Amino acid sequence: MRGKELRLAALLAVGLLAATVVAPMTVDARPAFEIPVHYATDGDSLDRVDGEEWGQAPPVTVPMSSAGAAVPSADNTTVEQIRVSAARTDERLYLHLAWADPTNDTSTERVRAFADAVAVQLPSDADERPPIAMGGTDNPVNVWYWSGSGQTQELLAGGPGSTTQFRNGTVATNYTHSDGRWEVVFSRPLSPPGENRTTVPSDQDMDVAFAAWNGSNMERSGQKSTSQWYYLALGPGPEGPPYEAILWAIAGIGIVVTTLVTIQGVRRTGGG
Repeated sequence: MRGKELRLAALLAVGLLAATVVAPMTVDARPAFEIPVHYATDGDSLDRVDGEEWGQAPPVTVPMSSAGAAVPSADNTTVEQIRVSAARTDERLYLHLAWADPTNDTSTERVRAFADAVAVQLPSDADERPPIAMGGTDNPVNVWYWSGSGQTQELLAGGPGSTTQFRNGTVATNYTHSDGRWEVVFSRPLSPPGENRTTVPSDQDMDVAFAAWNGSNMERSGQKSTSQWYYLALGPGPEGPPYEAILWAIAGIGIVVTTLVTIQGVRRTGGG
């Protein structure tokens, strides 16, 4: 009996150790609201919406809903989700945003004409989480704004209706509209000059939120689709495949040890 028990224990050990390798692969280790950040040594490819390096950055689908602002038709919005990819180099942060919009609205020349637009919101202080609706007086936000008219703005906001534009903007954009879909890339230095500009950390996660406007639906100002707070996974954090694999391995080893002790105990009490 002893030989059979040892063989059984060995087979069990092999199976559990294999599970520590296979199981993490079958489980999505990405926590809710996380946007992974791909590290690249060269940003030349990331500057373009079709850059090859974006294939290495896992996209995240971010649900959108009306902002609920106290403006006419605030709930009448059409952008339901945005696909977001993030990347960084040693010098810049890059965000790739893509969303469905069958109409290419770029002109604002007519009185009732509005351009499509999208925006990124970051805390001015990466250590704080401001109110989602354009921050607050004590903890403002940076807003990167792009319009289909070709306009790019870098803004500071301390609450709804309080936006002011930074002088000497540091945000760059690249964009295209194809097959009923907008793609926009934002990029900005990690540590831009000037006060109240968000310094992107390299050792901790940072909150981020998004907004979008459909010009042909006459969306503008507070009539917009917005997301909840997500976060850019810039720090090591407790999450991710390496940490999950370690936990699976510890659990597997614990089960193996417990099984071997149980078998040994049964063998002794049974007189075998």
